[in-house]
Amino acid sequence: MVYGSEAILPTDLDYGTPRVRVYDEQGVEVSLKDAMDLLDEAHDVALLRSTKYQQALCRYHIHRVQGRAFNVWDLVLHLVQSNKNRHKLSPPWEGPYVVTEVLRLCAYKLKTIDGKVFVNVWNIEHLCRFYP
Repeated sequence: MVYGSEAILPTDLDYGTPRVRVYDEQGVEVSLKDAMDLLDEAHDVALLRSTKYQQALCRYHIHRVQGRAFNVWDLVLHLVQSNKNRHKLSPPWEGPYVVTEVLRLCAYKLKTIDGKVFVNVWNIEHLCRFYP
């Protein structure tokens, strides 16, 4: 026999402890059903709060975060890919480079000022606008 979260010991049954004497089977079932209803209500409240938070986060993102994009012939810098032969005071950016082609919204092909075209494609996360 389990009462709440604690088990009833055989000695409790033998000696008729107060919690065994006041135990009511029907009352426990009713309180269990009430607890299940409260659980559904708590789930609905949590879902409502989560939705409200996500909407507020979306509003913040729309108002605060600005998108960026580059056009062909824009000058950009790109992040250094290798830290070999570099120290902590080395600049994190290399360039300037010229955007030669916009493949997708965030993918760009670059070339050097001398005209050497890079084979790889650069993501916008690794690029920064260069202001001469």
